[in-house]
Amino acid sequence: MYGSDRAGDDAERTAFRKTEKKYKLYYENSKSTKKKKQPKQVDLSEVLDFKSISESFNQNGELPPGVVHVNFGLDRPIFGLENRPGFYFIPGALTLDEQCTWIRESLTNFPQPPNRTNHNIIYGPISNLFVAAKEGKVFVEEERSDNGLDSEPSASFYEEDIARSRGKTCKTVPASVLLRKLRWSTLGLQFDWSNRNYAVSLPHNKIPNALCRLAKRMAEPAMPIGEEFRPEAAIVNYFGSGDTLGGHLDDMEADWSKPIVSMSFGCKAIFLLGGKSRQDEPLAMFLRSGDVVLMAGEARECFHGVPRIFTDEENAEITPLELRFSDEDDRCFLDYIRTSRININIRQVL
Repeated sequence: MYGSDRAGDDAERTAFRKTEKKYKLYYENSKSTKKKKQPKQVDLSEVLDFKSISESFNQNGELPPGVVHVNFGLDRPIFGLENRPGFYFIPGALTLDEQCTWIRESLTNFPQPPNRTNHNIIYGPISNLFVAAKEGKVFVEEERSDNGLDSEPSASFYEEDIARSRGKTCKTVPASVLLRKLRWSTLGLQFDWSNRNYAVSLPHNKIPNALCRLAKRMAEPAMPIGEEFRPEAAIVNYFGSGDTLGGHLDDMEADWSKPIVSMSFGCKAIFLLGGKSRQDEPLAMFLRSGDVVLMAGEARECFHGVPRIFTDEENAEITPLELRFSDEDDRCFLDYIRTSRININIRQVL
């Protein structure tokens, strides 16, 4: 799962960390406080672009050095890397309808209790966060009751004027702020972030059947012959401008021969795939909405991360989503996804 980087100053000198800093979002220094901050220019010439690779392969069958085509009989090309066995990249794997469906689910249903989110540790379970943000409501955390030290705070969403009156004695946070601070939610078997293992006894909702079917279909190229992928847990990551996911290993599942199925939605990102040591220089590649990445076998031992999300209009590459979410009823999803990326990664745990 998310491995902590405890190497201190040594970590700053690793090849992986240097590449993270190369692509991370930094802003130009400006003496004027009124001017909008401008991102520093980044050299993207060495970033693998599997969309362009796929288009070129379909036209003339050519591939850049180190990239291989995986024959699996699907209706779209699948690519791998010669020096990263078990890594598969499926550009444009998900239809626009599928992308819109799972963006909606990721914002409305996946953060719902008993599924856990990063907000649980501070606020406890929060229901209907996306709806409350859409309606401009304010989260109010009531004072703890006196009937026991272990009692959890009671929390609710209120209209702004009511929340203002209650906020004289209670902690208040706009729902829109909590939505923007949503970093992860968990589906299926729940992951215990404190102990870094799966807490099978925690209450949870099963992964939706439609998402299970999709994950099974996507996982097929990376599965051992004759076996079927069993989706048992999923982590949904939410990224905004400037957010990153540091280099880590997903190492808490029992059988690494089974893939992690990673689906991207929303703004374009840079994904880094390193080696078995942070000292191995990682490959950088673009991830776009609808792309699917599989990591199985040896690839499960490779450090990987996301150092950059592109939320500017020129580089986000979400025009198809903007057109699909153009109806007034979908305005709330459009407003969110214009500056965000969502990743759903699905695992077989047992």
